[in-house]
Amino acid sequence: MVSSVAVLSDIHGVLPALDAVLAEPDVHAADLVVLCGDLAAGPLPRQTLDRLVSLGDRAVWVRGNADRELVTLAGGGPAKIPDPIGPWAATQLRPDQVALLAGLPLTVTLEIDGLGEVLFCHATPRDDEEVALVDSPLSRWAEVLDGVTAETVVCGHTHMPFLRLADRCRIVNPGSVGMPYGTTGAHWARLGPGVELRRTAYDAETVCRELAETSEYPGIQDWNDYFVRNPASDAEALRVFSPRARGTSAT
Repeated sequence: MVSSVAVLSDIHGVLPALDAVLAEPDVHAADLVVLCGDLAAGPLPRQTLDRLVSLGDRAVWVRGNADRELVTLAGGGPAKIPDPIGPWAATQLRPDQVALLAGLPLTVTLEIDGLGEVLFCHATPRDDEEVALVDSPLSRWAEVLDGVTAETVVCGHTHMPFLRLADRCRIVNPGSVGMPYGTTGAHWARLGPGVELRRTAYDAETVCRELAETSEYPGIQDWNDYFVRNPASDAEALRVFSPRARGTSAT
């Protein structure tokens, strides 16, 4: 059993945001850092993975849909990443990094002090890209959590932090480190013995300047404008995600 865990999800290759979170005292002091997927599909994919690997045994890795699709793209196959930065990022990865992403598990379960059994995934425990939201009905949560026995489930994918109960199962979404929806800053969570949703503030212009100077992505200026300076609101994101969150249980 571990005493404290920092959860980082949806970093999306935004190394300055990741570095800001890793500098947090509570992240530095955590027993483990769980990475809940979508780690490299962004402006600094190779450098971001190198930084995460440098965490050594403290890092616990979980696969996201973008990680899986980067592997497919790097192998010459098709993928569904709508943002052109995804296919570009796949060309930047070294073979060892592609192999790392290819070997990531769909879920990881840990025993955490004060919380008991905690299951970590990217989207849902059964699929790395399906959607369940903070306002999804209990029937939807029952569908995606079918067979799950953990007392707490931690997921990312939607880039919006929330904490809710679903028929006694605690659902935690830490939000996104690199591409938050609804507000600025880098979002993460601290687990053990309770649950804390955290936000690390940073200066957007400083991050944009660093990305522009270090990323080789040809569309970095537009990417900065859309994802760093003016992130989508939670209302906009929910409008996009809601049709995908209906599932087979919806009427």
